[in-house]
Amino acid sequence: MRLDLAAKELTLKLVYYGPALSGKTSNLRAIHRLASSEACGQLMTLAMKNERTLFFDMLPIAIAVGDGFRVRLKLFSVPGQLMHEATRRLVLQAADGIAFIADSRRSEASTNRESFLRLHRNLRHNGVDPARMPMVVQFNKRDLEDIRSDEELETIGARSHEPIYKAVATRGHGVMQTLHGLIRKTWLKLETDQHLEDRVGINASRSMRAIESMLGNRPEWQAP
Repeated sequence: MRLDLAAKELTLKLVYYGPALSGKTSNLRAIHRLASSEACGQLMTLAMKNERTLFFDMLPIAIAVGDGFRVRLKLFSVPGQLMHEATRRLVLQAADGIAFIADSRRSEASTNRESFLRLHRNLRHNGVDPARMPMVVQFNKRDLEDIRSDEELETIGARSHEPIYKAVATRGHGVMQTLHGLIRKTWLKLETDQHLEDRVGINASRSMRAIESMLGNRPEWQAP
């Protein structure tokens, strides 16, 4: 979190993390497409020729939340390929919240698990306790065959500390639900730790309403 009292701006860094080709960039592209054009800046992507993320993607979002304050959300995605471990650690630095994007296919279960363990290792390497990091999990690619069932995801969610979301990011399904859930969990942690309303008068409920209004509504979606 970066709080600039002179400019009346609060900046939050949210990182989309997960294995290669799980849909991190697809999430950011969908958010850029679905959110209000007044809120979203330009989606910046550094990519290889095969369109896999080389370093990172970044999507800036700026929203007025009342009392002259503006919240800036900086959404990053990290490269999923194993060779870019140092880049992932760098992008994770100063993160306020994380969305872990998993591939729903059964064949990718071990890859998801290894990436999730690496995320925890990278956070600890950066001096961050993973248990204190606001985090949500999205199971993407729900439109493909041989995916983990809704019942399996409910079982995972029941024993997980992280809320579980389902998505087809290429279609925009479940993308905003994931983002709203991440923002709410991140904001709750910040309010608990930083007492933003007492310190600078940023009301959590009013701010979340403003953010959700600019990012668009959250229609319920069920996997086909």
